[in-house]
Amino acid sequence: MKKHTVIDSPYGPLTLVADDGVLCGLYMTGQRHRPPEESFGPRDDTLFGAAEEQLEAYFEGGLKEFTLQLRMAGTPFQREVWDQLRGIPYGETRSYGELAEALGNPGASRAVGLANGKNPIGIIVPCHRVVGANGGLTGYGGGLDRKQRLLDFESGTALF
Repeated sequence: MKKHTVIDSPYGPLTLVADDGVLCGLYMTGQRHRPPEESFGPRDDTLFGAAEEQLEAYFEGGLKEFTLQLRMAGTPFQREVWDQLRGIPYGETRSYGELAEALGNPGASRAVGLANGKNPIGIIVPCHRVVGANGGLTGYGGGLDRKQRLLDFESGTALF
């Protein structure tokens, strides 16, 4: 059974969703590909302690890698892309082409981009660390402003 909570963050409210107690979603307000609210199940503010603690430590700059159990529903290709995202170190970026190359399919940049955009657990599975071939910002379900702010935060250049 799915349950959810909403927490504050420097990037606006974040909706955390768990399925049978395992984190399966982290969504920003206005996020593209955000499932309908009614699919999140009832609100339960007691279920997400570990996720809240790790997110708080991340936002304070003390956590560089999340260690939460995740349940990511998607196609096999999407899950491969999301696994690659989790391997991008804090403060670094990769291009869609580099991820496609790492998956052994250098022509799959667009498919990687589509899978990246459907990532159901933003921030923790760091889709914000993926940039265009020239290093420029391209697409982000939470908006390019948030993406830039997350990248600035991780590089130590954030102004908040």
